[in-house]
Amino acid sequence: MSASVPRLVIAAPSSGSGKTTVATGLMAAFAARGLAVSPHKVGPDYIDPGYHALATGRAGRNLDAYLCGPELVGPLFLHGAQGCDIAVVEGVMGLYDGAAGEGELASTAHVAKLLGAPVVLVVDASSQSRSVAALVHGFASWDPEVRVGGVILNKVASDRHEELLREALEQAGVPVLGVLRRVAQVSTPSRHLGLVPVAERQGAAVEAVAAMAAQVADGCDLGALEALARTAGAVPGGSAPWTPASPAHHPTRSDEADQQRAPVVAVAGGPAFTFSYAEHTELLTAAGAEVVTFDPLRDEELPDGTAGLVIGGGFPEVYVSELSANEPLRKAVAALAESGAPVAAECAGLLYLCRELDGLPMCGVLDARARMTERLTLGYRDAVAVGDSVLAATGTRMRGHEFHRTAVEPDSGAEPAWGVRGPRPRVEGFVQRGVHASYLHTHWASEPGVARRFVERCRTS
Repeated sequence: MSASVPRLVIAAPSSGSGKTTVATGLMAAFAARGLAVSPHKVGPDYIDPGYHALATGRAGRNLDAYLCGPELVGPLFLHGAQGCDIAVVEGVMGLYDGAAGEGELASTAHVAKLLGAPVVLVVDASSQSRSVAALVHGFASWDPEVRVGGVILNKVASDRHEELLREALEQAGVPVLGVLRRVAQVSTPSRHLGLVPVAERQGAAVEAVAAMAAQVADGCDLGALEALARTAGAVPGGSAPWTPASPAHHPTRSDEADQQRAPVVAVAGGPAFTFSYAEHTELLTAAGAEVVTFDPLRDEELPDGTAGLVIGGGFPEVYVSELSANEPLRKAVAALAESGAPVAAECAGLLYLCRELDGLPMCGVLDARARMTERLTLGYRDAVAVGDSVLAATGTRMRGHEFHRTAVEPDSGAEPAWGVRGPRPRVEGFVQRGVHASYLHTHWASEPGVARRFVERCRTS
């Protein structure tokens, strides 16, 4: 595929400026024009990509220079953009905000440079007029390697307000590519960890995306935005698309019978478990697994022939009553874990495996109790495997991300999952028999051996 796919990065001076509305609306508006749109999100966020997928009909994908390393940003982008006419990348936080204490690492600006992509700055203009020029000039000139190709003004109050803003921005030398007014139906509900996921809103989410598309199509110059996207050249560094099935990623097996046997890996889905990176399923499949999704809220049995179980993140605390009420599935999960079959659980999956969550029975695989708290735990983590597990050999180093308002007591088992490095070193998570359970969200593309190891354990357990 061509490494010069047209692309835009949608950024902002700060969170809350309207990036998600503009990026999602622009994706949907381009798709309505008949373009095949590749959706991407900077950072570890799982929720925005769900809206991106709804807008484009393609899997939303993350580009995280901390979790995967800068060298994989270009290849992962090209992998997701294969067969597309244009790509839209939604930024994270403010344009230059990266991993804490790591300079520009994993910032929107860093990813834009790694992609060689022009940036469109979304500015909340609700409380300013002439000052917008100073703000835009500062962001456009801060890093000469970041090309701010245009501005979209959000929350503009009136025609007169728009006129004042445009006059001011003429001096900044950055073109105005769109002006959006306040539109109530574009707002999307939030709760303690951000937007409510698409899987929980269904029809309402479809309506919200349609409203975003209509507002962007009405207020933005789609032709100029597409033309700006086409100014992007080849992705720097001569990147080739990442692939889960490349020789470097695929296991070598001499036993022909084993090659023909595809172990069933059950992956939790549905409204309670919505956090998953598309590459994980691709890696499991490339390693020889048959991946089957199930919904712990509704399915009373694991998929037929389940040899391994993956339970990612989400909001089990919102559905704790329903999860607890599904006793047949809880018992099936406990029996699978007791058999020694591989089970990988992250964050929400960790809570589901505990003895209880907020006082209600869960699967009881782990002798631990989980509860909601007022404290937000958030941030990137540098981790190393403390011992051997179904996911990693002792000493395997991976980077992860924590994002939750829950606590598990105790927070680690007799055999912890990870040792977390940094100013306050600690161990966390649980490894017991075939179970690996942890709060850390990890991106397996950074260490493809994780998926290979898991599938091989499914095949032999």
